[in-house]
Amino acid sequence: FPGTTGSLGCAISEAVEAATSQQGYRYVLGSVLSQVLLHQTIIGLETMTAMDKYGIVPDVIIGCAGGGSNLGGLISPFMGRKLRGEQDYRFIAVEPASCPSLTRGKYVYDFCDTGHVCPLAKMYTLGSEFIPSANHAGGLRYHGMSSILSQLYDDKLIEARSVEQTAVFKAAQDFARVEGILPAPESSHAIKVAIDEAMKCKETGEEKTILFGLTGTGYFDMYAYKAYNDGTMGDYIPSDEDLKRGFDAIPRFPGNME
Repeated sequence: FPGTTGSLGCAISEAVEAATSQQGYRYVLGSVLSQVLLHQTIIGLETMTAMDKYGIVPDVIIGCAGGGSNLGGLISPFMGRKLRGEQDYRFIAVEPASCPSLTRGKYVYDFCDTGHVCPLAKMYTLGSEFIPSANHAGGLRYHGMSSILSQLYDDKLIEARSVEQTAVFKAAQDFARVEGILPAPESSHAIKVAIDEAMKCKETGEEKTILFGLTGTGYFDMYAYKAYNDGTMGDYIPSDEDLKRGFDAIPRFPGNME
């Protein structure tokens, strides 16, 4: 995909092409699809076990969201309890403002990859040909969202927020100074909203347990932190016209983008 900044959708198409053009190769999507979320539920199961061990009940559970596998893995066991009426939680998916599939996308069938090789999936999408602007959270630069998470969002069982890149890095730097852990840009989206929720509690006097997923460290992202501190990092929010170009590529058939 020359002349573009690329995306995870582009990478999927390239990987499928490599697998299908060489003998002995297979390719399985590393995010988005249900079996990947199932594998990632070890995150949520271990978290739930730890919380139960110490008698802690989270009020709010927050995770970053790109294709959805890490968020789905974190919240799925807790969502089971919510759906069974055993416990009530708030779930918040946090995505970049530059790639807002949940907060500004369409809930339709779309291709999982930019090259239109993979099967269609029903999801919140910006269109498979939407190319997000270059940003430092590469793992979140995906045009769509897991079908499972999309259904949960459409059913209003989870909330979604989009956050700008510079605000994310400010939260990341504040977190690093306090906790001594340099978070990955992707994880820092969850940190930003966790801080927002904590500040709301400070204003209202409420006591809440806020759980968020710290999905990785940022030691391979020092150039991004440098850009933030140099003042060269910017924010990009796609216009409605930018989004329309992506929506125009969504397949048209009865019941889908008619």
